[in-house]
Amino acid sequence: MRQTPLVLLVFSLFHSFALSLFAQPKVEQAMKKQGLVNVQDVDPTILVELKYSTTDNFVGKDVYGDLTRAYMQPMAARKLAEASKYLQAHHPGLRLLVYDAARPRSAQWNLWNALPNLSERERRKYVADPREGSIHNYGCAVDLTVATKEGRSGAPEPLDMGTKYDFFGELAYPSREKELLRAGKLTQKQIDNRQILRTAMRQGGFTPIEYEWWHFNALSRAKAKMAFRIVN
Repeated sequence: MRQTPLVLLVFSLFHSFALSLFAQPKVEQAMKKQGLVNVQDVDPTILVELKYSTTDNFVGKDVYGDLTRAYMQPMAARKLAEASKYLQAHHPGLRLLVYDAARPRSAQWNLWNALPNLSERERRKYVADPREGSIHNYGCAVDLTVATKEGRSGAPEPLDMGTKYDFFGELAYPSREKELLRAGKLTQKQIDNRQILRTAMRQGGFTPIEYEWWHFNALSRAKAKMAFRIVN
């Protein structure tokens, strides 16, 4: 019996969908099942370099494995797109560069256990207790910086923010910038670069935190907990 072109088309589409589904990492499948979205599907101009999918992080090893895309709750991804739109309208040569977004709780434990020499109070400044869950675990927080669209090498180049991502210390504290400027530990240019990021993120509806210039919340933890489930 000859197959009609319609039957062949339907089979081809189903086969392509099945292949793409199984090609996705399991953690991405879980995130999508919970309704999270790839931020680059919402705004393709947003740059992504998940630091915990590399060894360039405070743990010194790949924590995320095959997760290399940034996922967030749809409302948070839309806010990020608004921040990106504002940034490009006021600084056409700059782009948001995402370092971390939705984070599985299993990875949260890895980060928490990587700081055994700090007191629990100090640890909580930098890594949320996995038993309570980070706002990252709900897909409502993002770590990021601002980068030039094209640097000297042709690739995007992050602006100088005074410290690296995941720097544990006062130099990274937004709350101490004026004091650090007076002490000569931060330059005005570095603070101005941080302000570019903060202004764009606030315009998108995000809230900064006291201890990390790179971290922004789309919702409080209490509201995220009421609205969403933790990504496991």
